[in-house]
Parts: sequence; C-alpha cells; structure tokens
Amino acid sequence: MVWRRVQVPSTMTLREFHGVLQVAMGWEGIHLYQFVIHTVRYGSWEAGARSPVVTLGNLQLRKGSRFLYEYDLNTPWEHEVRLEERRPVKHGAHYPACTGGESNCPPEDCGGPGAWMWQRDEALGPDLHEDLATALEFITEIGDTRSLAVLDDPDRAGELQELLFRIKGRATLLGQSFEERKVNDRLRQSEHLILMHQQM
Repeated sequence: MVWRRVQVPSTMTLREFHGVLQVAMGWEGIHLYQFVIHTVRYGSWEAGARSPVVTLGNLQLRKGSRFLYEYDLNTPWEHEVRLEERRPVKHGAHYPACTGGESNCPPEDCGGPGAWMWQRDEALGPDLHEDLATALEFITEIGDTRSLAVLDDPDRAGELQELLFRIKGRATLLGQSFEERKVNDRLRQSEHLILMHQQM
C-alpha cells in the first residue's frame, strides 16, 4: 500500500493541500484533480468542480473523517484522505510537514493503477533474476581478475551497457522512492505552492 502522513494547518486551503499531496506523493502536478467531500466536488475548474479556495477548517471535518482526492482524472488515481487527529500548533514547527509514509510513488502518466501494478510486476519478474545473475558474473570476473580488461572487449562492454540500461529501466517502472527527508525539504522550500497551480 502507498501511503503518506502529513501535518497541515486548518487555515490551509484545499488548493494548497492539493500541492502538499503532490509533493508528498511525488507527483508533478500536471493533471486535473478534485476532492470529493460530503458529495461536493472541489478542484480544477476544467472538471466542473467548485473552487478549492476553501480552508480545511471551514469543511468542519471530524476526527476519523474520510474523503476522496482524485488526481489525473483520465486514469484517476484515487487517494483516501483521513483526518487522524487535530493537534495544537507546536511553537517553532514548520507546516506543512510529512511525518511518515511508505512505498514508491507510481510514475506520472503510467496508465493508472492497473497499468502500474502490471509494470511493477514486470520490473520485478523472472527476467530481473537473469539480469542480476549476469551482472554478478561481470562483478565476479572483475573481482577475480582484479582488472577491468573484460570491458576492453567491445562485445562484452556492449553486453554490460545493455544490461545496465535494462536494470535502470526496471527501476524507472518502480516509480519514485519515498524519502521523508526529501519531501520535507521540498515542503520547506514551498514547492507545494508552485504545484498547486501547475496543471495542463
């Protein structure tokens, strides 16, 4: 399961919260979005939704309340948002902040949840074991001979280059890894305020 935990002030608008979710998830903010809260849609005006310039506090959500955040409405990524608790603002703390999360963010424009799961299975499938075994053979040969002479052979060098290209491609299919520190660095630099407006 892919999840993120963020702390945001109740004075934040849904538009700003959209930007926070983009940063926390690792999305790029290039698609339409909407929140569905109490059957009311807020979000991109192109989707016919209400203006997202409403504060979280004005939504009068209770502890445990859940609502839907959809991103990329052509192949919607549905995120369940839950209000876990309300806390007083800590003096000296920076908000918004990411306090936890797990699993890679799916790549932008990968075709939706079904396509991403297929790509992930493909990236980690049986061919990966074969590629890693071949890479281990190269490493072992270099280690045993204590020489990079194996790369002097154009055919072997080409084989290694293709192998590394395939492995790198597999990593791309797995999406962007989650790193809490990087997310918080981006939030401190106010990237969420840029991403809240950035869409095609």
